Amino acid sequence: MGDMTTADSLKPQPNIISRASTRLGQIYQAWLDKSTPHTVARWIFTLVVFISYAIRVYLLKGWYIVTYALGIYYLNLFIAFLSPKVDPSMEDNEDGPSLPTRSSEEFRPFIRRLPEFKFWYSGTKAIVIAMTCTFFEAFNVPVFWPILVMYFIILFCITMKRQIKHMVKYRYLPFTHGKTKYKGKDDSGKVFSS
Repeated sequence: MGDMTTADSLKPQPNIISRASTRLGQIYQAWLDKSTPHTVARWIFTLVVFISYAIRVYLLKGWYIVTYALGIYYLNLFIAFLSPKVDPSMEDNEDGPSLPTRSSEEFRPFIRRLPEFKFWYSGTKAIVIAMTCTFFEAFNVPVFWPILVMYFIILFCITMKRQIKHMVKYRYLPFTHGKTKYKGKDDSGKVFSS
């Protein structure tokens, strides 16, 4: 029995820095968990952070390549947000859920490849990283920004055209607005006894 106390005392104890970082990580995760149900508030926060980033880039008149990279990253996140978790174009998807293709098939909900919370979290982190980059002159690469804007618009149009064609071909809609909503029987408040 005395060996257990010596074994416990021989185990290295975490230092103050690792305990502090663990505690900060727990607090950060608790705040993320509390923010999960507040979708509108989270996106408003992200919009405010993005506006502050845009104002900073506008006033500094630079960091256009960082802004372009941020736009490409958001486009990538948005496409993943619009895409189903299981791609219906894959023929060998028998192991997981797939989208119904006929009205006689069983209803299966649309499951996104990138859930909304992860979309928000990744996007907000990207804006914060882009904002941090504006404090370092090394990321201020001189470019002719109108070309970047035109290239981004062309890339956005081509990518969205391909995504919309995919959505039409496999008949799925990633949004709940306009979809049929089914209700159960109204509760009349009567108590039934057997």
